[in-house]
Amino acid sequence: MNAAQKIFGGNYSQQILIVEDEPDLANLIILNLNTLNYGVTHSTTLKHAREAIEQQQFDLILIDRMLPDGDGIMLCQQLRESGQMVPCMMLTAKDSEADIVLGLEAGADDYLTKPFSVLELRARVKALLRRSHQMEAQQEAKQESQLDFNGITINCNTREVIAFDTSLDLTAREFDLLLFMAQHPKRVFSRMQLLEAVWGYSYTGYEHTVNSHINRLRAKLSHSSSSTELVKTVWGVGYKFSPPPQPLNY
Repeated sequence: MNAAQKIFGGNYSQQILIVEDEPDLANLIILNLNTLNYGVTHSTTLKHAREAIEQQQFDLILIDRMLPDGDGIMLCQQLRESGQMVPCMMLTAKDSEADIVLGLEAGADDYLTKPFSVLELRARVKALLRRSHQMEAQQEAKQESQLDFNGITINCNTREVIAFDTSLDLTAREFDLLLFMAQHPKRVFSRMQLLEAVWGYSYTGYEHTVNSHINRLRAKLSHSSSSTELVKTVWGVGYKFSPPPQPLNY
């Protein structure tokens, strides 16, 4: 295949891109997804997957890691760095804990190791699409386009954060994490709750993914104000967003 190929396009309401170079496995996935009435586009390389993404909007991307022109994780990273939050599921034989953590921290929403059950794949695809649809509906229903605290402005539309007159350079996941906690100021969330709300999965053992993102977020926030800790640890429970106190007026 020299380019991404639309297998089942048409008027399907949800479109899925499969990036997989093993023909038999790709065909099995394609046929099963089509029975669920999903539109399917198939690519065998990262290059052609990028071209397909530029030409069409997808609701979900399934990505093999070991592709002819590189590691599928690179595609996931590039999507997140560009601000695209389309759900991504890694499909790979790399099943070590380190590989799974690497994939999830790169921005993958799910990680399914080969060989896998087709029934499990179908269930995970439906779950990811359901969560994505729910998040989109919540965003559309949300009337507040900007959150303002004392010295902190979070713009939900432009995905910009201004902290004490300093523009913060946040990754897509860091922004989503800060926004979620800021939408519930002073409420304490466990790492598992944050993993489910922001990443869309809740796997025991991968809560340290939240820790690493919290640490990076804190580091960036601390550059804007050394005296105000905005993301606080509640020992034994989790984390909370603590807005800066209002100045006293005399």
